[in-house]
Amino acid sequence: MRSILWCALLSIALCAVSLAQTSEPAQHKAGFSIDNIDKSVDPCMDFYQYACGNWIKNTQIPPDRPDMDSFGEVEEQNLLVLRDILEKASKGGSERDAIDQKIGDYYGACMDESAVEAKGIAPLKPELDQIAAAKDKQALIDVIARVQLIGPSPLFNFYSSPDFHNADMVIAYIDQGGLTLPDRNYYIKDDAKMVGIRKALSDYITTAFTLSGQSAQQAAESAKTVLDIETALAKASMDRTVRRDPKVRDHKMSREEAIGLAPNFYLARFFKDVDSPTFSDLNVSNPDFFKQVNDVVASQSLDSLKTYVQWHMLAGAAKWLPKPYVEARFKFRQALFGQAEDQPRWKKCVEATDEALGEALGQRYVERTFGAEGKQRMLTMVDALEKALDQDITGLPWMTEETKKQAKIKLEAIRNKIGYPDVWRDYSKLEVKQGDLMGNFLRANEFESRRQIAKISKPLDRKEWEMTPPTVNAYYSGSFNEIVFPAGILQPPFFDKSMDEYVNFGSIGAVIGHELTHGFDDQGRKFDPKGNLRDWWTEQDGKEFEKRASCVANEYSNFVAVDDLKLNGKLTLGENTADNGGARIALMALENMIRESGKTPEKIDGYTPEQRYFLGFARVWCEKRTPEYSRTLVNIDPHSPGRFRTNGVVENMPEFQKAWGCKTGQAMVSPNMCRVW
Repeated sequence: MRSILWCALLSIALCAVSLAQTSEPAQHKAGFSIDNIDKSVDPCMDFYQYACGNWIKNTQIPPDRPDMDSFGEVEEQNLLVLRDILEKASKGGSERDAIDQKIGDYYGACMDESAVEAKGIAPLKPELDQIAAAKDKQALIDVIARVQLIGPSPLFNFYSSPDFHNADMVIAYIDQGGLTLPDRNYYIKDDAKMVGIRKALSDYITTAFTLSGQSAQQAAESAKTVLDIETALAKASMDRTVRRDPKVRDHKMSREEAIGLAPNFYLARFFKDVDSPTFSDLNVSNPDFFKQVNDVVASQSLDSLKTYVQWHMLAGAAKWLPKPYVEARFKFRQALFGQAEDQPRWKKCVEATDEALGEALGQRYVERTFGAEGKQRMLTMVDALEKALDQDITGLPWMTEETKKQAKIKLEAIRNKIGYPDVWRDYSKLEVKQGDLMGNFLRANEFESRRQIAKISKPLDRKEWEMTPPTVNAYYSGSFNEIVFPAGILQPPFFDKSMDEYVNFGSIGAVIGHELTHGFDDQGRKFDPKGNLRDWWTEQDGKEFEKRASCVANEYSNFVAVDDLKLNGKLTLGENTADNGGARIALMALENMIRESGKTPEKIDGYTPEQRYFLGFARVWCEKRTPEYSRTLVNIDPHSPGRFRTNGVVENMPEFQKAWGCKTGQAMVSPNMCRVW
């Protein structure tokens, strides 16, 4: 739902949507309250401002964040819980079990800043020296394989994922990659903002190489080399909006065909270097990238390519190097995100432990926070939402019975994962040493890389989770055909067991509906009940869907996110479709519950159940962002800003207009209402 931003950014360890908050307590209790409402605003003119106005007025963006929102409020609370768990585990003692030893020693080594300063760059130097020692481009691919195992992914990405056409099996994928900046547009657009960010990146690279021993002139030349290579990679990369269509990333070919596609990549050697299981075919997500970059590799000198790979190794580890590297990294992040201060070390270390040992730390988190009652209430609500979506499909006037039947088969097949995995991940083979921050970091990366690579040519493990239990997020997976809600998100303002169901249906209910609707958005609808990329729609129904989806894309493309920068309605189409559909079926589920109770509900705090539903819905999307962060997200985030996740939805809902008495001509009554689901 709020996709992590983005593992393609591993080279600079950016995680924008999960950025930590300040070490101060939350500014106010996260949750629903009528005190958040600004009653000076007409809800029919700007519902977001009405529902969130006082929250916005009373909330400050913490100096170590580029934003504050409902996710941030919960992340703030979770970080404090996780810190307490890790502080206790890091104290040692004979009573610690294997889990506490690993998470405690990982966190403890991370927090030992004096040891980091004393060691300098020495812990990373063997990796940098190995890159420098490559005698030719064939040897360089050996080095790139090593770097991809222990950290970033220079040049391209290699990973495992379910086969598009046989989702029960995992196959190998190669894909575009190798960029430091968040998107290709940062390299090829020449507006002042993009030029400024490229300058910030150049300065960062220059500083990092100077700190690692190059002269000022050498470092400046190294920065130019890196930018030249990455610009060539960016030009060869597929546009983010185009990539939304899974069909354009579906290029299965034999191993030999892939190797022949880009002979200068020496892929046969690379596959051996990463110890990949034997495979006869794989998916090449963007064949044109490999064809074009094959020439880039040929034209660049060996020294230039080594400089480029060294940069990615430096950038990937900069957060765990001495203070000058950390400060250079933060200065660059400021250009992208605009936050005033860097994160305190403890927050970086909590997040790093979650990234490295998430299902070990997650066990302790679940023991501390997640009860059986919450899981059961969530399952009950999911069941109610699934029934409402089935009801919605039945009543669609634009879909034929043939496609409705297939849609219901897919809906029935959706799996629900709530709270935490049934089977916890085994970290016994990951060595975690006291006082060895860089070693722990690199070994944890390699452990996870090898775990992922080992899946190739094996059956898909449908019990596995893609998020750790403390994560404040949720997701739908097309290949798994499942919705997943980690324990981390199941707390106020998303889910509040002390709150009336009207508000809960508007918050977590709409989130559940959002994830369910993803199974039928512009991407999800292309996968069948088993997770295979297969068209199960009639031709006419497919055209009807596209017509309605175009309405949504056009609507959101007219919203201004920041300054004169409008949203990309095609990039955000899936999330906007899910927001609209999720809100509608959650309200439908609430009305079903009220009707089945046989009781006439009373107002609470002066608001009807439907009004409280919409207030609960808007509360989830209350947010504040820096202008820099807003610009970054418009370029790369498939989600709309909170204002439009609220107003963009309610404008399309006659149910909202009825609940609030809105009239034609008012801003929250769209003259051209869009509806897919």
